[in-house]
Amino acid sequence: MKKYLCYILTAITFLLSGKIAAQPKYEFRGVWVATVDNIDFPSTKFLSTESQKAEFINLLDMHKRNGMNAVVVQIRPAADAFYPSQYEPWSEWLTGTQGKPPSPYYDPLEFMITETHKRGMEFHAWMNPYRAVFNINTSSISPTHVTKIHPEWFINYGSNKIFDPGNKDVQKYVCNIVKDVVSRYDIDAIHFDDYFYPYRIKGKEFEDTASFRKYGNGLDRETWRRSNVDSIILMLSKTIKQEKPLCKFGISPFGVWRNIDKDPEGSNTKAGQTNYDDLYADILLWLKMKWIDYVVPQLYWEFGQKVVGYEVLIDWWARHTYGRQLYIGQGIYRSMEARSYAWKNKNELPNQIKRLREYPQVQGSVFFSSSSFNSNPNGWSDSLRNNYYKYPAIVPPMNWIDAEKPAQPGIILNTSGPAIYDYSIDLYFKQDTVNNKINRYVIYNFQDTTMMDKTDPKNIKEIIEAGNGYYKFNLQDIPPQQSKVVIAVTSLTNTNNESEHCSYIYLQKMSNGWHIISSGSK
Repeated sequence: MKKYLCYILTAITFLLSGKIAAQPKYEFRGVWVATVDNIDFPSTKFLSTESQKAEFINLLDMHKRNGMNAVVVQIRPAADAFYPSQYEPWSEWLTGTQGKPPSPYYDPLEFMITETHKRGMEFHAWMNPYRAVFNINTSSISPTHVTKIHPEWFINYGSNKIFDPGNKDVQKYVCNIVKDVVSRYDIDAIHFDDYFYPYRIKGKEFEDTASFRKYGNGLDRETWRRSNVDSIILMLSKTIKQEKPLCKFGISPFGVWRNIDKDPEGSNTKAGQTNYDDLYADILLWLKMKWIDYVVPQLYWEFGQKVVGYEVLIDWWARHTYGRQLYIGQGIYRSMEARSYAWKNKNELPNQIKRLREYPQVQGSVFFSSSSFNSNPNGWSDSLRNNYYKYPAIVPPMNWIDAEKPAQPGIILNTSGPAIYDYSIDLYFKQDTVNNKINRYVIYNFQDTTMMDKTDPKNIKEIIEAGNGYYKFNLQDIPPQQSKVVIAVTSLTNTNNESEHCSYIYLQKMSNGWHIISSGSK
């Protein structure tokens, strides 16, 4: 009882003082990197290979500085590919012409994954499930594009050409695309966005009568459409887990499942369109049935919005996770819109982050989108880097995927006996037990061996890729008034399980430099 009272008093103190809520050790901090229409990357479809590589590295470095630990990169924006594919042509947004490979040749997906993992970050492969042609009037279409090979699979709707979700061959085709990527690339997750059945266009019907007559099986059309989307989500879930059991599967739906006037289980909102009634995406069913591992509702609205308020929806989603992880999709891009006055308020995003951290069911954020950070809108990059994401965070583990903790690493120094270090110390890590799931190390910085609290993220210096097991610890980072430092390291699996114990070395600053006092494990 005394313990819980302490927590309550601490929370009240933070609220009264206006200070930032304590940062969690485990938090998903992701950014969407949209490739469709060159929204985020590449900045144009005419960049050289070297310019593309440099641009993506700069993008990653910016987000790493801002405290992010994951990128969600769109690798299949419109039945095309940012990787060599036996099914679909190279994307026009990569090379300017659909079907044209990069020159000089490289595999962009392999490159992006490698560079992301180098920085200790996760790579989530974002695919648009059903968009086939972005603009039927202007898009570059290769002769080998699936719309040319199977025109009977598609429906024109507005300016898009869309796969017919009711077509069973389409469902198998999309699953094959996903299976191909999961089997060939070291991705951490497959990620789908909110485009299932298309958003309604006033006065236009989505003409899927032919497939409804063929596959409807006596259902009404709305129920049948939902069953089609349910079917492919289940198929994808099984495909991903059979191919790579440790790979996660996440969905980023529109922010409103249903309005309360349609369903007492719905949110107290008045959205013009919803997942269930318009996009035929029953997100709650997928969560209940454990078909997906995480959900990222796109809550791109501000506090107090009369129709779809942020505070209303975050509370609703927090009560409907069904044991799966919930991250909040945050619309930082709204700050760039001339008429989005609420998003000119520099406190809007910080307040949203503070609110989501009040819910234990919410494990983080994903920001739309990457290029919005380029101009540091409202100083929010600074706010993240210096305050809200000041300390590194580990992506929350998913125990239903893997709960095995790795063995602790050992620390090897390239010297024997006590030594003096003026500026830095070279650390080499080794695993006593071979575990091919270990892919990162967590580097801790404690003030003393009696103060080795691994639960406090303030003590995390950096999360690094396992790589060759080397890390240079810069002793100049230690505050001048601090005379002791404990450098510790734990192992982290690719499913974010951390070793129970850490290995450490204990150094003390003397008149002639830093000396090693002891080493051990704890």
